[in-house]
Amino acid sequence: MRSSKSRSRSKSNRNNNNRNVGNIVNRVFDSSGPEGKVRGTPQQIIEKYNQLARDAQLSNDRVAAENFQQHAEHYLRMLSAAQRDMDARREQQERENRERQAERDRDRAVRQDRDTADAANKPAEVASDPGSADQPDIVDLGNEPDSGLVETPEAGSEKPAKPKPARKPRKPRVKKPVEGEATDKPKDPPAPEAPEAAE
Repeated sequence: MRSSKSRSRSKSNRNNNNRNVGNIVNRVFDSSGPEGKVRGTPQQIIEKYNQLARDAQLSNDRVAAENFQQHAEHYLRMLSAAQRDMDARREQQERENRERQAERDRDRAVRQDRDTADAANKPAEVASDPGSADQPDIVDLGNEPDSGLVETPEAGSEKPAKPKPARKPRKPRVKKPVEGEATDKPKDPPAPEAPEAAE
């Protein structure tokens, strides 16, 4: 008779195996079959047992062929359960992502509605264009010299503007000799002065 400890231990192992279903697809198993150990991922073990079953059928060993097929079916069931679990998880993640995206879209729409409502209810602020703002009245101070205003040609003054006198050209700077440098260079002739502009 088996002890209760071994039964409880095997139950907990079965529960742990059900929790780790998602990792089964790529996990490497050691399968103890009738011909010895078969090692590989579930897909590789299924292919190996199917090949052994075909070989047993060709040698007219129905019992061995059935045994290999049962081993292959076991791993096929494990693999399909893992695939279903992975598909269910993927669908759940996609559903959660769609819900999050829909919530973001709703929040964005609410923000845009709030911004447009705030813009419509906001009092008219001073326009950034100074030309559209109210302009002060122009005060005519006449020709007072202490007014601090500068006369411009647009102001309509009757005095013609004086032409500026022509500037005299600058004289070239004479280079001072540096110590140790030869001073027998001829000096530049003085530049002719430009005639003064007639006034």
